[in-house]
Amino acid sequence: MALPTVRVREPDHAPADPAFTNPALWLDGGVLRRQVMVAMLLSVAVLAGFIHDAGLHIDPTQIGLVPYYVVGAVLLALRFGLPPSKWSWAGPVSRFSEYAGLFTLMALMGATASYPVAGLTHGYADATLQGIDERLGFDWLYLYRVVAAHPFLQGLGTIVYRSIYVTPAVLLWCAAKNADHKRAYSFMLRFWLATILTLIFFALMPAIGPFSYLWHQAIPYMPESEQWQSGLIPALRAHTLHVIDVGHLRGIVSAPSFHTAAAVLYIVAGWHIPALRWPIVALNVAMLLSTPVEGTHYLIDMILGAGVAVMAIALARWWEQGLATRALG
Repeated sequence: MALPTVRVREPDHAPADPAFTNPALWLDGGVLRRQVMVAMLLSVAVLAGFIHDAGLHIDPTQIGLVPYYVVGAVLLALRFGLPPSKWSWAGPVSRFSEYAGLFTLMALMGATASYPVAGLTHGYADATLQGIDERLGFDWLYLYRVVAAHPFLQGLGTIVYRSIYVTPAVLLWCAAKNADHKRAYSFMLRFWLATILTLIFFALMPAIGPFSYLWHQAIPYMPESEQWQSGLIPALRAHTLHVIDVGHLRGIVSAPSFHTAAAVLYIVAGWHIPALRWPIVALNVAMLLSTPVEGTHYLIDMILGAGVAVMAIALARWWEQGLATRALG
């Protein structure tokens, strides 16, 4: 006798998309990416407001902006022109172009924002920062004299101090090669949060740095960061500087040290890439060692910079865990 046919009723709605039931897939599907991009758009609006309130403006016809326009056009062409091609590296290069463009925008916006923020500050925290260094037993003048007496240390320090954008290029390329949007945008979220936190703390403790504050003799060696704080910050406060030259931005943040915050972020991100772990650690430890002189930073600046990085990592993890929780809810 034949068994009766059992008809299975189709569900009234399609099964749930696995991208919304698996947190990792959900984040890789672009939610974090979209939120970072929205945050960047909002940040552009906030930065424009700060620049206007500080009586500053950016001249888009500046000759110094031409390289940025060219690089931006190339990155856009690669990002949107490569995907349809059959080139085997089209995907990774296209993704890297997106990451590199957004990261460059973050870096430019952060450096630009330091100008209107500096214009809103009052007083200087150098006496306090130097006092903390003395209690910690750190002698900036001794370290400077050692570097000033050894050209090899000067050259090496300059190279590693300038390497701040080498590690992120490597990290973002690794993410692009593996089509890992989550890793790329998690890293950039941390970098952007560290930038915002650095600017907030800078507003609370503006300083001209140990080189200008402590050294009052002939200058035997001019560090990479020179002495821009002592001239730029008063000009910004007095509103005698009106145009931000984006093509020649100067570092004016002393505390916290953003180089230190970046180095900590890079080491944490690179630690998860076994093949690159130790080269990234070595390069960024070298950058940290060069920071007091080349960045003209107090030791406490660097301690605060490391704290900024830890805070940025904690905030990013909290945000990403919230996204994953909502995905399962």
